[in-house]
Amino acid sequence: MCKNNERAARHVGRVIVAAIAAGLSVMLASCVTAPPPAEMKRLVWPAPPLTTRIEFVRSIVSDQDLNRDTTFSQRLANFLGGERPTPNRIAEPMGLAVSDDGNRVYVSDYAQHAVFVFDFAQKTFLKIGKETPLAQPVGLALDAGENIYVVEQAKKGISVFSRKGETIRFITDPSVERPSGIAIDRGRGKIYLADTAHTKSETHNVKIFNLEGKLVGTLGRGKGSGPGEFMFPTYVTVDAQGNLYVTDTLNSRVQLFDSGGNYVKNFGERGNSWGMFDKPKGVATDSFGNVYVVDSGWSNVQIFNPKGQVLLFFGGRGPIPGMLKNPTAIAIDKQNRIYVADYLNHRVEMYRLVNTTATDSFLSPAVETKADTSPAEKKPAAKK
Repeated sequence: MCKNNERAARHVGRVIVAAIAAGLSVMLASCVTAPPPAEMKRLVWPAPPLTTRIEFVRSIVSDQDLNRDTTFSQRLANFLGGERPTPNRIAEPMGLAVSDDGNRVYVSDYAQHAVFVFDFAQKTFLKIGKETPLAQPVGLALDAGENIYVVEQAKKGISVFSRKGETIRFITDPSVERPSGIAIDRGRGKIYLADTAHTKSETHNVKIFNLEGKLVGTLGRGKGSGPGEFMFPTYVTVDAQGNLYVTDTLNSRVQLFDSGGNYVKNFGERGNSWGMFDKPKGVATDSFGNVYVVDSGWSNVQIFNPKGQVLLFFGGRGPIPGMLKNPTAIAIDKQNRIYVADYLNHRVEMYRLVNTTATDSFLSPAVETKADTSPAEKKPAAKK
């Protein structure tokens, strides 16, 4: 009886192995012969049939993306299937910068204690902080020589590195409390450093250094909600005319100062309609002078013209490629390619401005009148 059972078991085992082998053969054959999945259309804003202005291009996740331009369909399939973690993967992006030629993207990673440098022309990768970890890196900026200015929040200052990652110097001042964003006005030789400060602090301003690292002034009248006052400023950017835009995060607005440091205006307020913010953070300008403001709370990016009138928003909260989760920084290159630090999705999202000319930045009189209506009269925009 036992021997018969053993023979029966061996027979069943052979049948199972044969069935599995046959199944694998069918699966492999189907993989070879089945046509590739159709390429999905990229996300665009606004949605058709309106003219596309912003198009999602790709995600940057790790150094492996230097050697591949993963299609949107494949990236989505990878996401749905679960991607295995890779070395040098972005974890908590907090700062962004792009080289003048658009070939190199710099990403500060708060969790990795490093700055990642992706050179897409040379297909090379550099990790600044590999040997000596950076102390909570946040804001990033580049000077005319492409030296890298990294805000190290825990060190309360700015570390300057060469393009090769060599240490050059450290910039700080005893008055710096909790720095975040940074911008360099190359033409006027100024470094703007947003000092977010702390709850009990009355500072809440923007420090101004010269390129030699000396503190030469401040912007802001201290903590408050009036014109020129700040409540936790986080990111800054300088436009072609030397105007400074500051995201006044807990006042839910952006403040504008001219190249001489004089207060000009502010736009935005707390709310969920067009032109309103929850927690604005990164800010940048395109080649037409339009202002892009990242909203971490709404997980989108709103675009304003030079008058401060809202034109469009893109993004929205979600995990799929092209959507955002609590984004932080933004950078725009000279070809109007837009990079957004997608904090909770652990990646950098790349978009581009398309089908747009300088005249598209200005609203028609009828639309402009509608845009100037009171917040209560505005139709809420679904941003979450």
